[in-house]
Amino acid sequence: MANINLTPPAMSPPELAKKKIAVMTSGGDSQGMSGAVRAVVRQTIASGCIAYAVYEGYEGLVQGGDLIKRMQWEDVRGWLSEGGTLIGTARCMAFMERPGRLTAANNMVEKGIDALIICGGDGSLTGADKFRAEWPSLIDELVTTGKRTKEEVKQFKHLNIVGLVGSIDNDLSGTDATIGCYSSLQRICQAIDYIDATALSHQRAFVIEVMGRHCGWLALMAGVSCGADFVFLPENPPSENWEEEMCSIISKHRKLGKRKTIVIVAEGAHDRQLTHISPDMVKDLLSNRLHLDTRVTTLGHVQRGGTACAYDRMLATLQGVEAVKAVLEATPETPSPVICIVENKIVRKNLMEAVKMTKEVAAQIAAKDFAAAMAGRDAEFAEYWQAFNITTSTDTDHLKLPVEERLRVGIIHVGAPAGGMNAATRAAVAYCLARGHTPVALHNGFPGLCRHHDDKPEGSVREVEWLDAESWASKGGSEIGTNRDLPSEDMEKTAFCFEKYRIGALLIIGGFEGFTALSELRQARTKYDAFKIPMVILPATVSNNVPGTEYSIGSDTCLNALIDYCDAIKQSASASRRRVFVVETQGGASGYIATIAGLSIGALAVYTPEEGIHLKMLVEDIKFLKDQFAKDKGSSRTGKIILRNEKASKVYTTEIVANIIKDEAEGRFDSRFAVPGHVQQGGTPSPMDRVRAVRFGVKSLQFLESFTGKTKDQINEDPASTSIIGIRGAKVKFSPMKVIEETETDWKQRRPKDEFWIQLTEVVNTLSGRPQSALHRYTPMGRSPAILPIKESEAVNGL
Repeated sequence: MANINLTPPAMSPPELAKKKIAVMTSGGDSQGMSGAVRAVVRQTIASGCIAYAVYEGYEGLVQGGDLIKRMQWEDVRGWLSEGGTLIGTARCMAFMERPGRLTAANNMVEKGIDALIICGGDGSLTGADKFRAEWPSLIDELVTTGKRTKEEVKQFKHLNIVGLVGSIDNDLSGTDATIGCYSSLQRICQAIDYIDATALSHQRAFVIEVMGRHCGWLALMAGVSCGADFVFLPENPPSENWEEEMCSIISKHRKLGKRKTIVIVAEGAHDRQLTHISPDMVKDLLSNRLHLDTRVTTLGHVQRGGTACAYDRMLATLQGVEAVKAVLEATPETPSPVICIVENKIVRKNLMEAVKMTKEVAAQIAAKDFAAAMAGRDAEFAEYWQAFNITTSTDTDHLKLPVEERLRVGIIHVGAPAGGMNAATRAAVAYCLARGHTPVALHNGFPGLCRHHDDKPEGSVREVEWLDAESWASKGGSEIGTNRDLPSEDMEKTAFCFEKYRIGALLIIGGFEGFTALSELRQARTKYDAFKIPMVILPATVSNNVPGTEYSIGSDTCLNALIDYCDAIKQSASASRRRVFVVETQGGASGYIATIAGLSIGALAVYTPEEGIHLKMLVEDIKFLKDQFAKDKGSSRTGKIILRNEKASKVYTTEIVANIIKDEAEGRFDSRFAVPGHVQQGGTPSPMDRVRAVRFGVKSLQFLESFTGKTKDQINEDPASTSIIGIRGAKVKFSPMKVIEETETDWKQRRPKDEFWIQLTEVVNTLSGRPQSALHRYTPMGRSPAILPIKESEAVNGL
């Protein structure tokens, strides 16, 4: 057991009154942990409290001394872009025994700490809650053994514990995502995308093993994202004759013309008798039975490596901030919370209930109760499993609708390209074919439909076969072409084409132009019967400015491209020691991209159209910059970034802002500007955009086919027959267009009236240390921009 220092630290009276909050990381590392530590430290300091970091996990808590370090604001600068955990993590056998926990309690009392925020897996969080439960008796034992006096422990009768889940497996029940899981998924998808190219070239099969002993989230999402042929999950093993089932699916795919085969195996994969299924078993089966040239790739710890993606940086930051708020609001009676995310909402849940549910899933798997194990995951997991099966299986006769209920479904892209458009289209096509519908691609938007529908030898209206769309899962851009023009350019010709090609339902995939197009088609029903069909828009735009949803396909891809760009820019700025870059972001009249990117890179300031740019704001921000650069010493100097949305101001352009800063700096530091432009729209779609595109695509088709059997007049009278699919509150919902158009749309600014993310500007400014005097807050609809504490029962604040 470690030596116990009986001498209490010397503290000034004002510091004695301040709350002292410690943060630690434990268990396996995951991308985003360092970002969570940064958020906890800075939010703690911003809240008027004192922050500590416990280095090397529970080992540091037991060892004490310099491993429990007081943290200052500048200590965590630059941590958002770092992978793993910069304060370390380690296994600690000593903490598993009461004497070890007694030593840890003494070390915390010595530092004056009575609140602990832990980022780790379920084992780490269970240990933390046990520590909290024992805390009163540990304190009493310190007094009775003479290691501490009653006066010394007077303020430490209770220990507050808050959990953050850092795990690449995404294995905690009750949350949609854990810190690191999407970064890990991104590594997997990048590897599979690379493997895809060589598999296609040689017509090979690849069996890829990914992490996940008890949770198949990574395997399933990788399968959905990359269009795998077969996936093995611990929660839902394949049927008893899985060898024949897998070989049958792969054989049919090959007969349809597919040149490559990808099978993904979770490391905890097994059959329904719990016999382990190894990648080599699958390889031998494909080689010997199907005579495929097969290779095995085990990705291993590369899945934990690299920097965090945009989503994990945002998640770690927001959950870290919420964890500090939970500490400050806790009472001795408050159960230990764990900070979770449900759809798009940060919520607090009971830590031990979440851990209990997680362990129950493992127990259900061991008991071969696989239905219960699937139910133990969130509803989203089951939806993705169903979507994967529908978009992969070729034996769908049992799914087909009666001939009279089958539709010709038009699929059209409207607006600028966005990552995930093709993945959504692929999912819609696969669902159509599985159900007996006919998917019809309307190429190059409404202008393509009207001007080129009857071109020879091939017009713009084309039925889509399975093989046509099969490879689209990971492709960026728009394979069927997209255009910003609206149907009102030639509404009569649009109606003519709908009738000529017997379009019985319409799926629009696009941004605000797509939203506007659906609005126009809905209103044109009074004149054209051709539009009295079910129609839905699946929002897809980098700007995330479509009313009726808090998430648009393509926005995550944009954010990842932007933070990669900014990381490189920041490195350049850091190398030159004293430089600030003003980076222009896309987003139209919505500041979503700038704000979330600012949250994800630790921007010094973010300028949005909602707040605008004012002279006083620039003056105060320049003063802040001067102060920041004056504090830089030696190796602590790092580059700084200001993000400016492209429409933040007509007067203060990106170049002008950079030049003003440079001139006012008077040689103390330099300023440059950078415009990434359409880099933000291109590239390979992120895994999040791919999987959500599949989910939304399948749900959109299910929505459209719910109108089968209804007459045109019945469809016309139903407000829901023209709807938008989106995340609203903590659910995926379909909202009638008429309601969204009339009550929630700022048509002039092309954005929602009430933008859910506005509250996050407060977090960006708080964690950057930006002075309040620099801010000119925008408060939509009279709402305060301050972030409210979020309880499980009131998931009201979005990301």
